[in-house]
Amino acid sequence: MTRAFTVSVAGGLLHGEARGPDAGDRIAFLHGMAGSAADWNRVWALMPDRLPLLRHDLRGFGRSLAEPGFAFSHADDVLALLDARGVARASLVGVSMGGAVALNFALNHPERVARLVLVSPAVVGWEWSDAWKTLWRAVSRAARAGDLATARALWWRHPMFARARESDAGPELRAEIEAYHGRQWFADDQRPELPDVERLPELACPTLLLSGTHDVADMRLIADVIAGSAPDVARRDFAAGHMLHLECPGAVAEAIAGFCA
Repeated sequence: MTRAFTVSVAGGLLHGEARGPDAGDRIAFLHGMAGSAADWNRVWALMPDRLPLLRHDLRGFGRSLAEPGFAFSHADDVLALLDARGVARASLVGVSMGGAVALNFALNHPERVARLVLVSPAVVGWEWSDAWKTLWRAVSRAARAGDLATARALWWRHPMFARARESDAGPELRAEIEAYHGRQWFADDQRPELPDVERLPELACPTLLLSGTHDVADMRLIADVIAGSAPDVARRDFAAGHMLHLECPGAVAEAIAGFCA
């Protein structure tokens, strides 16, 4: 049975849902940029009922609210959410931007993380390639000018989504992008952070890294750096692109359940 909840945080309000038994370490899912907790629908539906699950819309995405101009940290929000839900330790599962949030939280609060699953992750403070920056700036310029139709079209055509666009999950991805309001494309109120790549050797929890062999170069490099720098990482590559949770949800759900159970 799924149970909806809200958690008040300074400058915002988080919406989420829990499923499964109340006992045991929660498996908490964190979504990516321009998405929401619904991004996990395919994987969520395939997770065993015996596992306690948790997911929420990150601040400013989906149904969660963000006060404009209020500086915040997604990792701090995760801490507030776990505290409010009475969760002492959780296994965190993050995709793309959500992977960066999960990793940042695990480095900041190692005592609160049982296991970590990074799916095509980003990294806080990563120095993106010129090619990546060019694509991002085009989206940002359109959104800042109020041309959200162009911004959404450019984001939909981003090389990260090439494989997902061609999959049966393409319509779901397109619907999520069309529903996104676009604010974080040009006005992100997250507090500046030092690069997490320098802290990777400090990562204390067992980590499962899932990456696609057809992902874009920046994301492949991030996966390589994490695998080579963190002390306890098991890596699995899939013949897929960036959006593994949409392109091969069965394999991803099986990997998460096997690692976190």
